[in-house]
Amino acid sequence: AEQLAGAVRDRRTILVSGGTDTGKTTFTKALIDFIPQSERLAVIEDTMELKVDHPNVCRFEARKEVRDQAGNVSVPAVTIRDLVKAKLRHRPDRLIIGEVRGGEAFDLLDALNTGHAGSISTLHANSALQALSRLASLALRADVDLPYRALQAEIGDLIDIVVHIERREHQRRVAQVLAVDCFDADTTRYTTTTLFESTLN
Repeated sequence: AEQLAGAVRDRRTILVSGGTDTGKTTFTKALIDFIPQSERLAVIEDTMELKVDHPNVCRFEARKEVRDQAGNVSVPAVTIRDLVKAKLRHRPDRLIIGEVRGGEAFDLLDALNTGHAGSISTLHANSALQALSRLASLALRADVDLPYRALQAEIGDLIDIVVHIERREHQRRVAQVLAVDCFDADTTRYTTTTLFESTLN
C-alpha cells in the first residue's frame, strides 16, 4: 500500500485492471486520495461513479445520443474519446478515466506523452500482463496509422504500474502489482517487475 501511495505521489502512471465487479472503481478512488490537493484533475467516466474528494476537479460524463419521434438526432452523443480530447482545454495535471474501453486508449497514450504523467485509468482484463495487451488492442480501434508494435512500445514507455484486482468467493483483493519497465521489441514482450503477488488461492 505504501509503495502504491508513493507511486501516486511520484506521478507514476497507473493502470487498474480486473473483471466486472472486482472493485476497480473503489480501488481507483483510494489511489486518487493520495494525489496532492494542489493538482487539477480531469475525471472522465461513462457513468459517474467515482466519488472524488478533491478541491480542483473537472468532471466529464459521456452522453448517449437522443433521437426525436421522427428518428432524427436531437442531442448528439458525446463519447469518452470526445471527452479525452476536450480535456486539454481545462489544463488538468492528471487524467482519471473511469474505464478505457475503445479508441480513447490511443488518446490516453497521446495525453500521457504531453505532460499528463501520473494519470490513473481502469480497464477490463484477466491479468496484469493482459491489461497491457488489451490497452494496445483498444488503441488500434482509434483507426490510427500506427503499427501494433509501435503502440506496444509506447505503452511500455508510458505505463508505469499495473494493479490487477480479482474477486473470489465474494472477496475482492489485489492479485498482482507489476512495474512496467519497457516493451522488448526483440522478444515482443513487456519487461516487468513483480512488486506484489497474492499468495492466496
